[in-house]
Amino acid sequence: MQRSPIIARWHALVARKNAAALQDLLADDVSFLSPVVYKPQIGKPIVEKYLGAALRVLNNETFAYRNEWTADTSAVLEFEAVIDGISINGVDIITWNGDQKITEFKVMLRPLKAVNLVHQLMASILEKMDRVA
Repeated sequence: MQRSPIIARWHALVARKNAAALQDLLADDVSFLSPVVYKPQIGKPIVEKYLGAALRVLNNETFAYRNEWTADTSAVLEFEAVIDGISINGVDIITWNGDQKITEFKVMLRPLKAVNLVHQLMASILEKMDRVA
């Protein structure tokens, strides 16, 4: 199966660690569902912030997408990474619209030790981003 153009753009963004490219990839009303935040984060500015932080936390030299399943307007991308000696396994569940803009981005992680570590690291980066803004 041929990769969707939006998923190809996502992979390029991740490979280049180019958080600025999120601006053109996200719908204005995009929602982000985090493995640690109960309430969905809605709207391009907050989702750009969360995904930008996630790129900094997870996208190190060990990060790799291992599997991919796609449908007409959605995809599941399984990834692995190691941070501080902890192996992280997760999936990005991405949904997009006819304009090729991401409308929902859901992240699921395992094991619990990884969830706790990512939560701690994300909170630290998001706090620093808030101080700078």
